[in-house]
Amino acid sequence: MPRIKVEDIGWKAESNQGVVAAGGAGAVAVGIEILDAGGNAADAAAGTILALNVTDHFACSIGGEVPLLIFDAKTQTVKALSGMGRAPRSQEAIDWYMKNGIPGDGDMKMAPVPSVVDLVITTLQKYGTMSFETIVEPVLRILDAGEEVWHPKLAVTLRKMVEEEQLTEGSREEKLQAATDRFYGRNKHRNDIAEDLEAFYIAKGGFLRREDLAAHVTTVEDPVTVDYKGYTICKCGTWTQGPFLCQALRLLEGFDLKAMGHLSADYIHVVTEAIKLAMADRDAYYADPAFSGVPLGALLSDRYTEMRQPLIDMENASLEARPGDPYLMRPIQEGGVFRPGIGGTTTCVVADRWGNVVSATPSANVHRPTVDGGQTGVTYGNRLRSLNTTLGHPNCIAPGKRPRITLTPTMVLKDGKPILAISIAGGDLQDQAALNLLLDFIEFDIWPEDAVHVPRFATMHHQDSFDPNPVREQTFKEVGSLTVNEGVSQDVRDELTKRGHKVDVKEGAIAVPVMVYIDQENGKFYAAGDPKARRHAAGL
Repeated sequence: MPRIKVEDIGWKAESNQGVVAAGGAGAVAVGIEILDAGGNAADAAAGTILALNVTDHFACSIGGEVPLLIFDAKTQTVKALSGMGRAPRSQEAIDWYMKNGIPGDGDMKMAPVPSVVDLVITTLQKYGTMSFETIVEPVLRILDAGEEVWHPKLAVTLRKMVEEEQLTEGSREEKLQAATDRFYGRNKHRNDIAEDLEAFYIAKGGFLRREDLAAHVTTVEDPVTVDYKGYTICKCGTWTQGPFLCQALRLLEGFDLKAMGHLSADYIHVVTEAIKLAMADRDAYYADPAFSGVPLGALLSDRYTEMRQPLIDMENASLEARPGDPYLMRPIQEGGVFRPGIGGTTTCVVADRWGNVVSATPSANVHRPTVDGGQTGVTYGNRLRSLNTTLGHPNCIAPGKRPRITLTPTMVLKDGKPILAISIAGGDLQDQAALNLLLDFIEFDIWPEDAVHVPRFATMHHQDSFDPNPVREQTFKEVGSLTVNEGVSQDVRDELTKRGHKVDVKEGAIAVPVMVYIDQENGKFYAAGDPKARRHAAGL
């Protein structure tokens, strides 16, 4: 495949053939190579994601996770792929967590089943055109030139998967399946990768076993959607925090944001108050819907939204956590209100000339002091800490359960066609920054190359998604907080302080976005990533 020079990659790009925006420039180069060789957005996203696990290691890992949204040009539909590993299936393991808590600080017990490999393979099988061998070739070049101890080990692992693909007879999809089966221990002949992974887990004192690997599957789901002023916003399900963005948009429908003015005190205030209400529901109700009945239809309903909107006081910042009651249709949950006394992720969005669009958010929160990939080079993260050990809580750990994660790609449609794809790193800040970007575009006509670096704002008025403390009130981060970029005027900051916000001014980026805008009239793609956050973009 032709190669693009990494040093030629900047932070924005325009093209009518295809674009990639992501974290490390080397990973963007991989995606562009694949597009230039005739691959589609799914092929390029698969290669970019694997490359990000090398170029952006610590922010993500091959042993981590990556939720993905894709608009498929053939079916004209959006699907959500759950690249999220699960808790150990052993009840004995779960009993240990419930007694001792979910550890951190590099303890293997904090790691879920690695999900990136199966997510990549599933994406290629269902939406791609290329082989695993083809999309992994530029990634192997990066690994072969690398200097970390785990680089050659991971290269061996990936080459074993290529070998399995080559040895298998059948269709492209069957060959791809054989490659992922070798990794997850489902192959009839060779399961050496899974055997090495299990040995690594045991040596590190973890609970994951081959049965956990073999049972892993990437589910393909319908997205959660809401319509906002002629746009359809698509998010992954409640195994992510994504639907709270949909809830916030519903609450904001009742306010004339454009008339308030971009970054005015009224605008920042009302958006922040809507975020607080939506995140209170996130903290109270969101979880893996395969295990917990999440009342999402009620949370997004007209009736519930109309009951919650009057809770926004335009003169005063709320200093309480106020989940609602979607079951009994009450604006505030009885006994649920209280007055309360960050990790790694990277980004990836891709669009191609055939109309396919991908938004994905790779992550892992690799513990820097204890980087260890064992024999396979597959390092691990901490995502089980996004579960908790609170009996009766929807997000309480259980055998084979997905954590409710912060990772949350965004896809936006206009008249059924993709117009925006957004990916953001930043833990609990991710959908707050996405809301900033969406409103910049929809309400104020700000295009990606400006939207990614105009001032943003966010609050820590919510529970910490990485704190598994069973006393959930104790995980609340900072009541009434409001962080704004220094570009927000002093007059606006003073007015927000007057209304009760605890305003903090930040010079650097608030969360880390990349964004693609697709102009459906002229067929052009406009990609950008926040240069302050070392994001990159390139086009054919």
